[in-house]
Amino acid sequence: MKVEIWSDVVCPWCYVGKQRFESAVAAFPHPVEITYRSFELDPGAPTGAGHKTVDWLAARYGGPERVAAMQAQVRDIGVAEGLDLRLDETFYVNTVDAHRLLHLALASGGRELQGRLNDALLDANFTQVLDLSDHGTLRRLAVGAGLDAAEVDDVLATDRYRDAVDADIDQARAYGANGVPFFVLEDAYAVSGAQSTEVFARVLDQVWEATGVGSAG
Repeated sequence: MKVEIWSDVVCPWCYVGKQRFESAVAAFPHPVEITYRSFELDPGAPTGAGHKTVDWLAARYGGPERVAAMQAQVRDIGVAEGLDLRLDETFYVNTVDAHRLLHLALASGGRELQGRLNDALLDANFTQVLDLSDHGTLRRLAVGAGLDAAEVDDVLATDRYRDAVDADIDQARAYGANGVPFFVLEDAYAVSGAQSTEVFARVLDQVWEATGVGSAG
């Protein structure tokens, strides 16, 4: 089954949704091919580790006390999914370069390599609290995931794959996605948000039955 997931590597609900979806896939008795698609929560976010996410959220959502309560809830949900989300420490940064490297991973090594890099980026942001706009950090993570160092350097030195990032975002809008995570199965069935593992499991079963994908070929 073909699944595309629109997400951002600084989105905690994307991390939670990924974990829950993967748990559903692990119990699903049929093959699932996952491709990650780009979505920028804030294309205008700055480059560099000079801003904390918590400060940006406080300015938008009613102050630090309200944000602290919101983050505590998300942290608890993360713990239930086996995630260490250090939400009060993460940096508010631009993620376009991280997304461009995810496209490089897909083009050069396929879905498996892209998945490894996506995992590394999420862990780097939420658990290691690294600056995902920093080219040195991105290079280390990408090469560590298995990407070719020369190719990584070329992408980071140019605008390569920027058109692919923009195309993903345009496609998300065409689907009517206003936020992430956003899951599209077999190009036709959409699920929005970090649903429970049980919901994802039902969706996988329903799409499998509705599309007859298992009998193709």
